[in-house]
Amino acid sequence: MAPRKNFRNQAKKEVKPAAVVNKNGVKAEATVAASGGGFSNTKIFTWFMVLALLGVWSSVAVVWFDLVDYDNVIERAKEFRFNFSEVLQGKLSAYDADGDGDFDVEDAKVLLGLKERPVSVLLREAKEESAVKEPDDSRDEATHPYEDENDAIDMKGELVEKAQPQQTVEESKQYNDQPGSLETKETIQLRYNAEADSVPEPEADVEPEVESVLEPEADVEPEVESVPELEAEFVPELKENAEEQPKDKLKEKAKKKKPKLLNKFEKTIKTEIDAAEKLRKKGKVEEAVRAFETLVLQYPQSPRCRYGKALAEDGLAEKMLSNDMLQKAIGTYKEASELPNATPDLIKATLKKRAERQQFLGRMRGALATLEKLVQIFPEDMALKNDLGVAHLLTGDNKSAKRVYEEVLATAPSDGFAKVHYGFILKSENKIAESIPFLRDGLESGDPGTDDGRFYFHLGDALQRMGDDSAYKWYERGHQRGHFASVWQRSLYNVDGLKAQPWWMPKDTGYMDLVKTLERNWRIIRDEAQSVMDKTTGLFVPEEENLREKGEWGQFTLWQQGKKAGESCRSVPKTCGLLERFPEAIGCKRGQIKFSVMQPGTHVWPHTGPTNCRLRMHLGLVIPKTGCKIRCTNDTRAWEEGKVLIFDDSFEHEVWQDADSYRLIFIVDVWHPELTQYQRQTLSPI
Repeated sequence: MAPRKNFRNQAKKEVKPAAVVNKNGVKAEATVAASGGGFSNTKIFTWFMVLALLGVWSSVAVVWFDLVDYDNVIERAKEFRFNFSEVLQGKLSAYDADGDGDFDVEDAKVLLGLKERPVSVLLREAKEESAVKEPDDSRDEATHPYEDENDAIDMKGELVEKAQPQQTVEESKQYNDQPGSLETKETIQLRYNAEADSVPEPEADVEPEVESVLEPEADVEPEVESVPELEAEFVPELKENAEEQPKDKLKEKAKKKKPKLLNKFEKTIKTEIDAAEKLRKKGKVEEAVRAFETLVLQYPQSPRCRYGKALAEDGLAEKMLSNDMLQKAIGTYKEASELPNATPDLIKATLKKRAERQQFLGRMRGALATLEKLVQIFPEDMALKNDLGVAHLLTGDNKSAKRVYEEVLATAPSDGFAKVHYGFILKSENKIAESIPFLRDGLESGDPGTDDGRFYFHLGDALQRMGDDSAYKWYERGHQRGHFASVWQRSLYNVDGLKAQPWWMPKDTGYMDLVKTLERNWRIIRDEAQSVMDKTTGLFVPEEENLREKGEWGQFTLWQQGKKAGESCRSVPKTCGLLERFPEAIGCKRGQIKFSVMQPGTHVWPHTGPTNCRLRMHLGLVIPKTGCKIRCTNDTRAWEEGKVLIFDDSFEHEVWQDADSYRLIFIVDVWHPELTQYQRQTLSPI
């Protein structure tokens, strides 16, 4: 690097003052200009100031207004035969924007924003700033050791607070490498695929997917509705818990130890690392990347420099909305973790961050491998094992997840996070009674990661199936915590602000044309449905969602998540042909179109659908005269042949079939009428 120039060196090089002898016989530099004119000290200082200000404004003028010949001004300054560098020091040094020790046209360009400042200057300034601790920098390494935790995803789908282990994303598209292409928060969640086996897409009048435990939808904040039937004493208890929890969290936060990310050598270059880190923390991610790249070149064996580079690349990926840049950061995290002399805390921080970002990109198996490596390195860390359990669930491996949580509970029997997840797995295995204490104790623990709508949902559902009315206390608690719109409306993947009512009149939906088409052609639809029923069993494909208490119930799907089931439609061409011109139905990515048949003696548990983004139409095809009914909230109704019933299945509903023959209906899900066209196009499928 070339030696830094400053005003003193420049003046000595360019001006050769005449040597004179003072009265003591000592040589001194002349204080007389070349013209021979004398100056008093006051006058000299005044001229210094004039020249200094003239230098600043003339540089601005020559760049901005093209009015002043800056070089001419500099030449005039050289005519004065005295050393004025010390006077100018401190007057113009603040304007030395390019760091070359003088103030010139290039500095003026930087000041006007016409040119970027060199990384070397930014690093130097950052070093100087980092030498003084800033009291307002709340995101310090002690309380936020891994930084950029806003990239993490927790169970509430909020981008975020430090993630619970279950942070992940819905599918593999987050950044599309296109400006403005970042999707809504809902794309940054991932439901448990594992739950699909136990609570698959609901049939007919059932909740379509009581979905995985962890995917909260970005726009989830349904309306709040009170339920007076609940016991009054439960509400004060909730308020008390809500007030105490933040204090506990603060106490827990205060106990956290500052992670040791620097090895012995890196402590000697801490100032340089801090300078680059300060750029990143200030949001200057491009400059931070360049600064850390420089440090990595200088100190290739420094894990902390490489970790800083990965964090900066991560931040740049978010700014650019670039999957490619994020993939680069993931690779750099790996490099940092594998360097010799990396501290244990840095290895843990680096691999955790790598796993989070792999999950964000939808690379679940890669994240699983990273977490398995972490658990091997830190076998005593229960939080890492909890993360690993979630990763298994996200890949659909309930069995491995169950084994992990059993190991955690064997070592830490009071671990609330492990309890709620273990309870969830038991419930997915239809071990209803066994799941209740784990879900309940986990929620009551208040441990991070437990206060999620899915666990309130499944605990309440398990209690209902056991005939325990305390289910509604837990639904109320979930509502108070903001997970449910109300005790009745317990969907989890919602768009805020949509009109919420259990039953709808056809005219209120705006879909009268569809309703009339269904009702006019109900016999055609009925005949095709009967033609594909199994003659011996009187069923279609059996319902597999574990929503029945008893009985037989089957379905025959024509559209699922906005996609046509071609083979099925070839069996019922007239029915599918009737629906082709209704995009509100066939384009409803959060619903289905299907036949539903229910045999006598069937009862469907109370349940709710997964989203408030749809309404469900039931067209009666074969309806026994008595014994068939459906309850939505506290209003029970019956089907009629050739007539359409419309309800919002995000509200609790229940079905009975106590007739002496089968009941056959046609289910058509449609978008909620208040959703915009943009929302219909961009909402994720369910």
